[in-house]
Amino acid sequence: MKYKTETKEFRARWIEYIHQLQDTICSALEAEDGLAKFAEDEWERAEGKGGGGLTRTIVQGNVFEKGGVNTSVVYGKVTDKMRGLLKQDASKWFACGLSLVIHPLNPYVPTVHANWRYFELYDEDDNVCDRWFGGGADLTPYYLFEEDAIHFHLTFKNAIDPFGNHIYPECKALCDEYFTNTHRNNEMRGIGGVFYEHLRPEDDAEAERLFAFQQANGDNFLQAYLPIVQKRKNNAYTQKEIDWQEIRRGRYVEFNLIHDRGTLFGLKTNGRTESILMSLPPRAKWLYDYKPIEGSEEDKLLQACLCPKDWLGITVSNKLGTEITNK
Repeated sequence: MKYKTETKEFRARWIEYIHQLQDTICSALEAEDGLAKFAEDEWERAEGKGGGGLTRTIVQGNVFEKGGVNTSVVYGKVTDKMRGLLKQDASKWFACGLSLVIHPLNPYVPTVHANWRYFELYDEDDNVCDRWFGGGADLTPYYLFEEDAIHFHLTFKNAIDPFGNHIYPECKALCDEYFTNTHRNNEMRGIGGVFYEHLRPEDDAEAERLFAFQQANGDNFLQAYLPIVQKRKNNAYTQKEIDWQEIRRGRYVEFNLIHDRGTLFGLKTNGRTESILMSLPPRAKWLYDYKPIEGSEEDKLLQACLCPKDWLGITVSNKLGTEITNK
């Protein structure tokens, strides 16, 4: 299908929104931290391949130990390797998005990840032959507070529901399925959130609706995350909590380097390595066959990650047919 939309104008609006969202999120996180500021690294793709981005990183703050809020606007010719990964025959491509990962210092404050992106493919005559939105946000706590999980999920559910009451359960189930370390007996990375990909508009009206859907998700990120940070950032902790945080961060690293499709796609297509690996935590550890004490707070978190949980009382099956539970 060849779209007749004036995608240059559509793309420009999306690029403007992503940059505005980056400014808003960075300003709010700086204000919450009270010490550290985001450093900026504006970059261009090597060898004139087309486009670039703005990487913003924060380190050694009062609240945030390491984090990044990155935007990119990139384009170029579809290589044979890309054609194989995309499984489509196209001539050129365009992609623009925002990706963030925040690793707080206090083990009682969860790590958070989010991204919102838009992709276009073109034929040899520069007609758009495919386009789609993707994105989502998920939470990775080190200690489980069920009210925090409920708040995170409910905020995104409220943002999504105006577009259809069926959408949140579907995105929640996809998130549970995707952010899972299958090599660890299907142990989830965290407590999930929402995830969606390849949302393809059939016409201009649908494109506008999906644009608004992306905005609703992006605009509600701070509301979903900052109240949790504010509630937990002053919790007292000891070396015991730090050790557990580093063990769970090790699981985070495993997922990103083994399973995350965005990471793998970027590395296999000569993406900017520094920006891609920005998501990794500054500290992590691996202990052989470590198991927390049964019934401990650490074990409580681990048990929550062993299978998807229905935090809002909405039962739905993911595409693998595994029903999530609210027990």
